[in-house]
Amino acid sequence: MTAPPGDRTDIAVIGCGPVGMTLAALLGRSGHSVVVLERYPGLYGLPRAASFDGEVMRALAGLGLAAALEPTLYPQEAYEWRNGSGELLIRQECPLVGSSGWAEISMFHQPALENALHGLCASLPNVDVRFGTTVTGLSHDDDQVELTTSGAAVRARYVIGCDGGNSFVRQAIGIEQDDLGFAEPWLVCDFTLRRPATELGLPPMLQIGDPAGPTTVITTGRERQRFCFMLDDTGDLDQERSADQAWERVRPYLSRDDGELVRVATYTFRSLIARRWRDGRVLLAGDAAHQMPPFLGQGMCSGIRDALNIAFKIDLVLRGVQCPEVLDTYQSEREPHVRSVTGTSVELGRQHTLRDPALAAERDVRLLARRATLQEPERIRLPDLGPGLLGGGGGSLSVQGRVSDGIRTGLLDDIVGGGFRLLVTEQALPSLDVPVLERAGITVVGFGAAAGKSVVADSDGTHRRWLSELGATAAAVRPDNYVLAAGPDAVEVAEELLALLTRPAGKLSR
Repeated sequence: MTAPPGDRTDIAVIGCGPVGMTLAALLGRSGHSVVVLERYPGLYGLPRAASFDGEVMRALAGLGLAAALEPTLYPQEAYEWRNGSGELLIRQECPLVGSSGWAEISMFHQPALENALHGLCASLPNVDVRFGTTVTGLSHDDDQVELTTSGAAVRARYVIGCDGGNSFVRQAIGIEQDDLGFAEPWLVCDFTLRRPATELGLPPMLQIGDPAGPTTVITTGRERQRFCFMLDDTGDLDQERSADQAWERVRPYLSRDDGELVRVATYTFRSLIARRWRDGRVLLAGDAAHQMPPFLGQGMCSGIRDALNIAFKIDLVLRGVQCPEVLDTYQSEREPHVRSVTGTSVELGRQHTLRDPALAAERDVRLLARRATLQEPERIRLPDLGPGLLGGGGGSLSVQGRVSDGIRTGLLDDIVGGGFRLLVTEQALPSLDVPVLERAGITVVGFGAAAGKSVVADSDGTHRRWLSELGATAAAVRPDNYVLAAGPDAVEVAEELLALLTRPAGKLSR
């Protein structure tokens, strides 16, 4: 598309990876002009991230990408840790239908995701993706941000740096990083398979804590497999990149007749968090704001959560509903979540990469004893948001089950849509002035045994059970699917949501 006159835009996104394109799509669909600047001449085209969780799949489905992505995904049923002798140390169950309505962990091929996101961005007339455009300068004041690029200069009301771990944007605005102390060199090898991984006997998701050589083996999509090998020293990064060396390393699992080598890459897995995620009209997201080891598979997921959090808040600011200071709640909400997930990833990484046989043996004894005492399967549990916009009972992720409006049956988002929602029990619905809420852009959804006016049939009781567990008759849910507020008084919860979306705030009466 043609950029706005004078190359002025509402938002400039630096970086055309999954985080940058998710942001561009969300903001473009909200009606704002977006320019995406990417220094490479096209999409990267090779696999990097390998998994996302049900929360992220729910967000991607909300962008209309489920049909394109589902055939490429490989849902994982379990995540296993074994020692060098093959003993099972940890097994975490991964439901094929989790609380977000999708598989709790899906392995994916990053080029397929990027192609789908780029296709969506290209379909939006107000989103302009510019490949081969390097940002070389950044200046900002109270009114705008000006970017100097290898092409035309761009002036934007807001800029979001989604430009990776070596972020130009982060460096340009002088933001330092906290180093959490994990830095390990790894070799990553990706293969396409000529037969399904199950026929080849390949483990779908396995961490091997062998002091002689910590290893990760994962099925990353339909007929795709990844092997990761810890290297002894960062000095090995260059010499380990050869294809012959990669085939030699995977020889216990895979022969040249079984597949084709797609990529060999060497990385130093790091744990870094930017000290500030916003400087006036400039924000950081994804790896530009935080990097974490991959042992929980939450790196890209965390970046997409950033995008979801930023997008609805910038939309409120650009529409004049909220003042710019609301953007400070982005870091206050997301950073505690990121620090917790990063800390868990670092600890798992340290346990996985023990090279001292004696320490590894102590770890094995401890984990085997712990496993023997477990009363139920282990699950991966992520933290709530930190303080920010949240009212009473807010900060947790909402759930999604199947509902019916009397005509269609499907996942909640497919039937009622996204955006700001007020989810209530059928009994609490009469206490609300639904037209007032709807005029403010709030979708009101009551849950009952049968569909009716403003009520969907919650046939398996997913949402009614969830509200009961919250001790609530109503929950106000944001576009990023996190709970703004919840409680026993539906009117009070509705007023908290209405106050966010109206200026001056409206009032509801019983």
